[in-house]
Order: sequence, then C-alpha cells, then structure tokens
Amino acid sequence: MKDHVRRGRRARDAGQWAEAYAAYKAAFEAADPASSTERERAELAGELGLCELALRRYRDAAEHLAFSLEQRTALPLALQLRFEKGEREATKHVATLVLSVDPPDAEVLVDGKWVGRVARTYKLFLEPGQRIVRASAPGREDRFHEFGAVAATRYNVRMPLARLAVSQAPESAPASPKATQETRSSSPVVRARAPSPWASWPGTLRIAGITATTATLSAGAVLMIRASSLDGDAREQRDGLTRGRTSSSSMCWQASRRSSCGALRRLLDERNLSDGLGTALLITGGVLGAATAASFFTDLSFLGHSPAQERIHVSPVATGRETGVRIEGSW
Repeated sequence: MKDHVRRGRRARDAGQWAEAYAAYKAAFEAADPASSTERERAELAGELGLCELALRRYRDAAEHLAFSLEQRTALPLALQLRFEKGEREATKHVATLVLSVDPPDAEVLVDGKWVGRVARTYKLFLEPGQRIVRASAPGREDRFHEFGAVAATRYNVRMPLARLAVSQAPESAPASPKATQETRSSSPVVRARAPSPWASWPGTLRIAGITATTATLSAGAVLMIRASSLDGDAREQRDGLTRGRTSSSSMCWQASRRSSCGALRRLLDERNLSDGLGTALLITGGVLGAATAASFFTDLSFLGHSPAQERIHVSPVATGRETGVRIEGSW
C-alpha cells in the first residue's frame, strides 16, 4: 500500500492525474481496517477523489470525497479544507439524492445497479438524466421512484416498504380444465356462514339493552318489595296508634317529628319514595326491553347483514285451547 501511495504522490505533484488515479485507487482498495488506520483510509479516499475530479469523473469524485469527509475528525485541518473544496466543485456537476428506506436492510438499486451497501439513509451522487430507484425487501412490497436528475440539485426521497398481505401468495400455473372440474366435483360445498348479529354495533347495542333492562327491572322490583314491606310496617304502626282511641284522618298532621306520629309520617314518606322509584324503574325497564326485543325483528340488511326476512319466520298457530303466532329464527 505504501508503494502505491508514493507513486500516487509523485504522479500528483507532476500533474499526471491518470497515473496518480491508478496508484491511489490501488492503495485505497488495498487499505482494510486490519492493516490501516481510519486517518489513512480517509486520506486515501480524499486523494483519490481529487484525482477523479481532475479527470472529470465527477460522480466518483463526489462519492470518495464525501466518504473521506465522513471521517473528518481523523483528518488534519489542511486536508479537510482541500477535500471540502473538491467536494463542492464535484457536486456542481452531479445530482445529490438523500434516500431514506424502511426497513433499513432493504436492497436499493439505482438504474438496476445495487448501490453496494445497506443503510437506513443513503447519500448518493447521480449523473444528470432520468433515473429509477428501486427498493425491495423480503415480505415487503417493492417501491420505485423515477425522477429527472439535474446537476447541482439535491433530492430528498423517503421509501417505506409496506408489508405484504398474509393472503397474498405467488400465483401458480393454471390447472387444466379437466383437473379443475374434477376438483370442483370432489370438493364438498362449503356454505359461507352469515356474520353473527352480535359481531357488529347493533349486536353490541342489543347486549347493552338486555343488560340495562335486566338491571332496571331488578332495581324496580327490589324497590317495590321494599315499598310493600314499609307499607306493612306503617299499617302496623298506625293500628298501634289508633287502638283504643277515637282517631281521625288528621290526628297526626300537627304532631312533632319525634313523636310516634312523626315516625309514622317518615315511614310513609319512605314507602311513597320507594314505590314511586320502583314504578318508574319498572316502566323504564319495560320500555328498554320492548326496544331491545323490537331490534331482533328489525331488517338490518342496510348494515350489511342478511335481511331479517331470511332469518326470521312467523307463522300463525291455532289449537283447541289457544291461538297465536310462532316465531322461529337465528339471532
């Protein structure tokens, strides 16, 4: 490698750019991380880029100078300035593409040629003209981006690759008509099951309606039972107050709240409150129950389900003792 570097310097100082290019290219290809330092590799890439710039190989020059300046901290300031000046001159003649891909291990090709490395973000230098960029990865859809590259112009492109659908599979060769007919005749017919009415928002509302109806009716029944119990207690207390006395309907109106009549009034108020709330809850539960029951007979075909007429059958029934209707269906 050192011999190539010495030959490259002599040719560069003599203005023999083709010879200098060949020597620096050989030295750069021979420099690997095991036998060279980061500074040596960065310096070789920069010198090679300057040779390519002198030979008007602008795209290669921009790539090598950009690679060198990625390790600028390893370079002396004088070399940094030389290489930065060369990169500015080279990028005047090429287009700069900053490409982001996802997933980062996607394969990237420009005009059908692999870029030679894998990264999440690429900084590529392209000759002016029409260019096609393709990114592909296993289990992902390919992405393409076509654009007209203009010199001294920077392009920022994002190419996220969408996942392939699980059901998507490569197409197989078409079978013969005879084989297709035999397959159809031997395969049992599988009928598609209608979607369950519980698997949609009407089904959710029905469940909520049934739950609310049950809770409301239960609470109303408890309150009515309590009102009946309080009524019995009030009747016993009233009988105790009037036993052996001449009573009237207004005998407790002006009594103190702490007296026996006051306790009786409180008991009657509690009974009336429980009775009123219980009645209201029972009425509400009945309304909710009626609405929920009606939903089972409603045609939901406009929601994408099978029409109610196909799922519910109503037929009259008459016996010796009673008449009515019989309802059969799938809910």
